[in-house]
Amino acid sequence: MSPTSETAQGGRRLVIVESPAKAKTIKGYLGPGYVVEASVGHIRDLPSGAAEVPEKYTGEVRRLGVDVDHDFQPIYVVNADKKAQVRKLKELLAESDELFLATDEDREGEAIAWHLQEVLKPKVPVHRMVFHEITKDAIQAAVANPRELNKRMVDAQETRRILDRLYGYEVSPVLWKKVMRGLSAGRVQSVATRLVVERERERIAFRSAEYWDLTGTFSTGRAGDPSDPSSLVARLAAVDGKRVAQGRDFGADGQLKTQNVLHLDEEKARALAASLADTRFSVRSVESKPYRRSPYAPFRTTTLQQEASRKLGFGAKATMQVAQKLYENGFITYMRTDSTVLSETAVAAARAQVTQLYGAEYLPEQPRVYAGKVKNAQEAHEAIRPSGDRFRTPAETGLTGDQFKLYELIWKRTVASQMKDATGNSVTVKIGGTAADGRDAEFSASGKTITFHGFMKAYVEGADDPNAELDDRERRLPQVAEGDALSAEEITADGHSTKPPARYTEASLVKELEEREIGRPSTYASIIGTILDRGYVFKKGTALVPSFLSFAVVNLLEKHFGRLVDYDFTARMEDDLDRIARGEAQAVPWLKRFYFGEGGSAEAQGGAADAGNGDGDHLGGLKELVTDLGAIDAREISSFPVGNDIVLRVGRYGPYVERGEKDQEGHQRADVPEDLAPDELTVEYAEELLAKPSGDFELGKDPVSGNMIVAKDGRYGPYVTEILPEDTPKTGKNAVKPRTASLFKSMSIDSVTLEEALKLMSLPRVVGTDPEGVEITAQNGRYGPYLKKGTDSRSLTSEDQLFTITLEEALAIYAQPKQRGRAAAKPPLKELGTDPVSEKPVVVKDGRFGPYVTDGETNATLRTGDSVETITPERGYELLAEKRAKGPAKKTAKKAPAKKTATKKTAAKKTTASATAKKTAAKKTTAAKTTAAKTAAKKTTAAKKTTAAPSE
Repeated sequence: MSPTSETAQGGRRLVIVESPAKAKTIKGYLGPGYVVEASVGHIRDLPSGAAEVPEKYTGEVRRLGVDVDHDFQPIYVVNADKKAQVRKLKELLAESDELFLATDEDREGEAIAWHLQEVLKPKVPVHRMVFHEITKDAIQAAVANPRELNKRMVDAQETRRILDRLYGYEVSPVLWKKVMRGLSAGRVQSVATRLVVERERERIAFRSAEYWDLTGTFSTGRAGDPSDPSSLVARLAAVDGKRVAQGRDFGADGQLKTQNVLHLDEEKARALAASLADTRFSVRSVESKPYRRSPYAPFRTTTLQQEASRKLGFGAKATMQVAQKLYENGFITYMRTDSTVLSETAVAAARAQVTQLYGAEYLPEQPRVYAGKVKNAQEAHEAIRPSGDRFRTPAETGLTGDQFKLYELIWKRTVASQMKDATGNSVTVKIGGTAADGRDAEFSASGKTITFHGFMKAYVEGADDPNAELDDRERRLPQVAEGDALSAEEITADGHSTKPPARYTEASLVKELEEREIGRPSTYASIIGTILDRGYVFKKGTALVPSFLSFAVVNLLEKHFGRLVDYDFTARMEDDLDRIARGEAQAVPWLKRFYFGEGGSAEAQGGAADAGNGDGDHLGGLKELVTDLGAIDAREISSFPVGNDIVLRVGRYGPYVERGEKDQEGHQRADVPEDLAPDELTVEYAEELLAKPSGDFELGKDPVSGNMIVAKDGRYGPYVTEILPEDTPKTGKNAVKPRTASLFKSMSIDSVTLEEALKLMSLPRVVGTDPEGVEITAQNGRYGPYLKKGTDSRSLTSEDQLFTITLEEALAIYAQPKQRGRAAAKPPLKELGTDPVSEKPVVVKDGRFGPYVTDGETNATLRTGDSVETITPERGYELLAEKRAKGPAKKTAKKAPAKKTATKKTAAKKTTASATAKKTAAKKTTAAKTTAAKTAAKKTTAAKKTTAAPSE
């Protein structure tokens, strides 16, 4: 429906978008007759608990929020935190003559628009206003050309939401009963967790193999120059015509999997090197081939996440948060897209900048077209690109920090996509000679020269493997011909060991999920965030490491819900959901078949053809699966053999190793450190843990609460805590946290008494209030006893003072100037180098809350998996970058002189290709690039990270 001519000449129009930032930007592009307000995301959803369900609903409907017996009718409720906003929107609508629903153009945005219409019940004309970039022209065009709501897209989103609710709310309680309270399962998150666990299983099963080869440095005897080097380095390829074994020839079991290859050990390799010492070598062949590399397609959601991870160190969630800000403020087009297509306007803008910044010789005669999209792409968007019909260079944007970095990445990729191919030559040289013992040895060297860099002048894609050679890397070899004599300057024997498969990073996990066609690109960031938050996965550097808890969860799901975590089954479900979105299948028969199974109802059987591909195993009865729990042995699915009769078990309070049965002679048990990677739990390490005194002692029951009090050995030392009943709520308004207290230095974990433990857990103690009414407390911390008044803390000299210090004594301490000299004079624990952002020296120091990295301006505490001994400079820079991103933007900008200077420089100078390249080089570091969303890098203790309702 188009706006009426009467309203076009006057009246008031209400435009509803999703975010306040977007509302602010759009408001500037519309006239005085428009009121722009935000819904602040979804205003209505399925209930998060039975308390939110209207009283007329009972039984399973109250639990699920979906009436599975009546065509899976969803029960929608206005979110409690959105009721005030809904009232505001209704008031604004009552004063308006037209309503424009301007939420995002994708499936989720369409659903938000539908929910708004359902809740607001407008009596004025309603228009669906869509755009994929927030520029003045795009917004005005969207107002002038509205459309109707796309109900098919709404139905598709609703079907996904219902499916995820059924999956999460039915399977999660099984994990609660059989593994641990508060866990969650989800259609895609469980499969993503399984991928990470399977990779760790491969690492655990991996057996390294050792192999040797030779490296020779050969000289032509000519004086070299950059265009014609005088020597080349070549690796031994074959002996007597038999290829020398390399890492790819060994299996995960450490054995050769390739036949007819020569496996050299150290002794043989050194003997061959000595035999070749006086050999005369010559060039046996020179093979030259033309080299050509085409530019990469413009970014879509997943490729942007992958490149931002490789080049900037951003997590998937952080990338989307920064991209959201760029989109809302009008710098880029919509960032959730499966498309690599550029509009004619964008192509023209990119080609104009190629000519302007790099020259006409870099511009192909015809525009490049990238029409390929991923399978089942949901909506037809453009690729992610700079907005507008003329792209702003990074220097022209005025952006700083992470927004500048991500915009620059998008801008470079877009411009490069319209540039010429890179061309050059690749050369392979074979060098041979006869050893003193008569054996024939052949060496091989490869080179690459780029004669025309083409698009590489602007952009080169990163790689997941940090050791991989990038596309723009040249290796120049001497100009030699067949038969040329070469002399061996040096021949060395080199030993190698095969490496286990690399753990997933966020970038490589996103790539794996997309290649398996599991989930949707727009959801990958939230999926990875979920498995990090749930404690299923934690980070060591950029690697995703599965917790022992995730092993138990995946073990249960594989054995008893195999199809639900089957990769092909999950991908086929995605296909079915997309077929429903296209109108090729019906939602209700499909949901019936998934939930009730083939025999659930006649309708379900009749809808089978619509529900899938006709495969009888495609969909099973979820309800039947989750009600047949008798076969699940909770102890078995949480137990994993280590060796030497030692078993790793995942218990209510975390992982532990055990030998023998409880209450039997010789029984041993020890807690496993929460930050230990599963592939690091060797038999030897398990024996070490068991040899230590037990870190878990029952002291007795609290006479007041009746809860068991235990002494445990934790990451930060021994402590006492109480064991709460299983049904104690751990999250939400009524959450109860166990009382916990560190032991005094004078106490021992194996001798602390129940009375001492209860006394410790009574801390912090309120000492009194100062004359201004500020409360003073006595507390025991990781670094000793102290007083706390607001944000002002003062150390105490004795732990006994925690129970004896009076208010007068405390006020006397606070009356003294705070002593900082001694702490400031402490030498650093480790020096890491110069931070690429602040350009200041970075060191590791010991602080009140543990070791931390600092550049003198920003402090960042070391995370789980980090240690003073193993932390690298790159990891230190990454932690600092993350901490900067967490703080208020204004404060960060003031504190970072290096950023100020860079911004001023780029604003003052006319941007050219070389200037942009220098700016990038000056700041380049992969690990130091991150945002506030990387808080998931901190591994959540699984036993503490719980939720009242299962996640979908």
